[in-house]
Amino acid sequence: MSLAALALLAAVPLLTSDNYVLGILITAICYAIWAGSWDLLSGLTGRENFGHSLFIGAGAYAAAYLNTAYGIDLGWGIVVAPLVSGTLGALIGLPTLRLQGPYFALATLVASAIAHTLCLLLWRVTGGEEGLSGILPMAGSQSDYYYLVLTIGFVSIAAMKLFALSDAGLVLRAIGSDEAICRAAAIDVDAYKITTFAFSAAFAGLGGALFAGYQLTAAPDLLSSGLSITIVVMAYVGGMGTIYGPAVAALFLALIVEYLRGFGEYRLLVYGLILLVVVRLTRHGFVDPFWRWLKGRLA
Repeated sequence: MSLAALALLAAVPLLTSDNYVLGILITAICYAIWAGSWDLLSGLTGRENFGHSLFIGAGAYAAAYLNTAYGIDLGWGIVVAPLVSGTLGALIGLPTLRLQGPYFALATLVASAIAHTLCLLLWRVTGGEEGLSGILPMAGSQSDYYYLVLTIGFVSIAAMKLFALSDAGLVLRAIGSDEAICRAAAIDVDAYKITTFAFSAAFAGLGGALFAGYQLTAAPDLLSSGLSITIVVMAYVGGMGTIYGPAVAALFLALIVEYLRGFGEYRLLVYGLILLVVVRLTRHGFVDPFWRWLKGRLA
């Protein structure tokens, strides 16, 4: 399925040269990276991160600042962004991942709110409400950048899926099922969670840098709690703990939101109704059950 989806997406620039269509798909792929990276920690361990936008924004601003302030090519910014976001994830994870119950979710939500406020206060560095604009494009055309984002997005989601299927992923699922038993079995639970949080944040920052490279700006909206909640909803709709489920759901939902613009002021209402129907019919996400049904039909 993944190769077929990749081939279909790769064929889009051959079928149309409309930059608007390619721009929508670039945005959708970035959302897929963000949703998959959120699922890497929260889907496997059950520790819900409500501040994922913090790492998305950190990656976007890191790449944008290097380019606008120092003229460093955006390609290097895309390399640096995951390092910045991953380090930030580890630093935030050290004190917060020990929190129990809903307090981890609240702590991450507060962290992203603080980052958003600081972004506005430090306007001389961040550009304030206008953000950092004037990023120099790294690709000669929209289609070239689309292929770059598609390639990085596919490799990123595949890498996260392999991590989830590895022994480390199995341990993380065990931690999510019963953390006390894992500690009793002498498993370094904190190290696993902090490392995974760092990986999750790094991929989020990578997606943020790619998105900034398409928009040619890094805006405070990328640090907003609204973006975090949107990603959480996408992950739930796709099916938590599968990586590809949230990624595919994010891809489709991002496309749906864009094409619902024709409904005008009723767009969000229609989108909300679609989400309600999907969640009601498939309480554990629609991607994995659909894939199992499809395989059964083709077998």
